[in-house]
Amino acid sequence: MLAVRFHGRGGQGAKTASRIVGTAAFLAGYQAQDSPIYGAERRGAPVAAFTRISRDPIRERGMIARPALVVAADESLLADPAARVLEGVTDHTAVFVNSVKSPEQLFTETSILGHVTTLDLTDLVIRQFDKLHALSAPLGAVAARLLGLGIVQVREAVARELADLGLDRTVIEQSQTLAERCYDMVLLVPVREAARETVETAAMWAPVYEPPTRGTARITAGANAPLRKTGTWRTFRPVLIPEKCNGCWLCFVYCPEGVIKIRDDGKPDIDYDYCKGCLDCVGMCPTHALLAERESQGAKA
Repeated sequence: MLAVRFHGRGGQGAKTASRIVGTAAFLAGYQAQDSPIYGAERRGAPVAAFTRISRDPIRERGMIARPALVVAADESLLADPAARVLEGVTDHTAVFVNSVKSPEQLFTETSILGHVTTLDLTDLVIRQFDKLHALSAPLGAVAARLLGLGIVQVREAVARELADLGLDRTVIEQSQTLAERCYDMVLLVPVREAARETVETAAMWAPVYEPPTRGTARITAGANAPLRKTGTWRTFRPVLIPEKCNGCWLCFVYCPEGVIKIRDDGKPDIDYDYCKGCLDCVGMCPTHALLAERESQGAKA
């Protein structure tokens, strides 16, 4: 059995990528299982999804602790403790990272283990669609290529999964073209079957009576939202061109996180510690004074 763990941010398409790989494997004659894990996460928050493929029936369920392949939809996830991308990764694990950097650069800058390969999927997506778009098709294609699945099955899986999302035929065909390009471009690394998941049997615990106060909901501490700097969720940041700004304040009004304030001169001031990069302000700006800049090209929050 080959177990794949996808890591992404809400809206990047990690869940759909896992489904594309599962469907492609099924079309190739494998048993397949895929499942995501996330709660009420906002766009940009770390999420994960899991895919298992095997020629034999798959008995395991749940999260994948020791993956054969890890697929990271964004390089910034490697340093995010909430994402836990490298948990369970060993010298034998294959790791793909969507990054402008080479595997050698990632080795130098992080403590990453395993057989690492990289490709700048974000740039390829922007070139294909002329705008930001989900990474589901290229992520699924890259994972499928590393697992040894065929491009015919990948194209069909992309078509099926994106059609289920209600996307029109033009977008699906563009996604298939992009998936095929990424399939051909990714540098191969060996993917080996990982150790099977084991579950330790815990000792029996006898319940005891406790007073009602132990189960009563109580608020004993202040809000902790200021401690969670959501600027780490960002892959693109809004950047102001002051001379184009007419002071309309639409960015201030439409910011869903309330991280834009207005300075004394009437220009917006963005708090990058908490801006999660939704880019609603960029879309609403009538004078195009706000532009989207890729995070790896700008200063980190």
